[in-house]
Amino acid sequence: MHNGKARLTVCAALLTFAAGFATPAVAQATPTQTPVIQTAQNAPAVYGRATYLIDATTGKVELSKQAAERMPVASLTKTMTAYVVLKEAKLTDKVTITSADVSHADDNGGTSADLRAGDRVTVKDLLYGLMLPSGADAAHALARTYGPGMDGFIAKMNTTAKQLGMKDSLYTTPDGLPKAGGDGYSTARDQARLAEMALRNKTFTAVTSTRTHYVPRASDHKSYTWTNTNKMLDTPGALGVKTGFTRAAGFCLTFAADRDGHRLIGVILGESASNRRFDTAQNLIDWAVKA
Repeated sequence: MHNGKARLTVCAALLTFAAGFATPAVAQATPTQTPVIQTAQNAPAVYGRATYLIDATTGKVELSKQAAERMPVASLTKTMTAYVVLKEAKLTDKVTITSADVSHADDNGGTSADLRAGDRVTVKDLLYGLMLPSGADAAHALARTYGPGMDGFIAKMNTTAKQLGMKDSLYTTPDGLPKAGGDGYSTARDQARLAEMALRNKTFTAVTSTRTHYVPRASDHKSYTWTNTNKMLDTPGALGVKTGFTRAAGFCLTFAADRDGHRLIGVILGESASNRRFDTAQNLIDWAVKA
């Protein structure tokens, strides 16, 4: 899709070298207000702390800005949670929601799928509750069940990250919420790698591409309606993926789209404006397709 990206290639190489000396401590996000414009390639303006765009079909890096810098990624963490669950569980398994799952989201200021204690919900439906409204209660329920236990599940997340070659990622929670002792960290490049692998799973892709998911009332649970927080679904060929926000991480977004026989996957970290991340992602996809 692009040729002659010598400048970006050199930048990416320098960032890769620098990543080997990066401190593993969680960095506090201070999103920039000044756009970085890749003028040599006529790329759109990109904002925030880090941006990465790859053509997963060819393996070509289309754009890289601080893509190897370690930083918190907020609810993008839930992509790994979903990926691990899809390896560990059957979609028809049922998980009993506990009061601890519900209070976890409420007590930690997390977004919620409004799950009700005592409900028995299938893993498939919980994945929608995890990824669409970004339910921290759903993350807690799934991690507790398939660790088993929180520590066991987080260990599986980190093992999986290593297996995927995500050398600059450390998970400390299944939801990305702030945690005493450290929120964990990742990079835009690692998150794009994770998204590439997760999107190879048809169920994951179906979930993240869905605008609204309705669960009808049944004998063992109430009805639920979950709406996707990802505004990228208006983009032709969009596959959604994941939004995220904490004060430390800023506004984050993993996005993907299938266009003209190519799968484009991008990550934006540390944005200071919520809606701008979606506009930037849209512009990046359009640019990569047309150039």
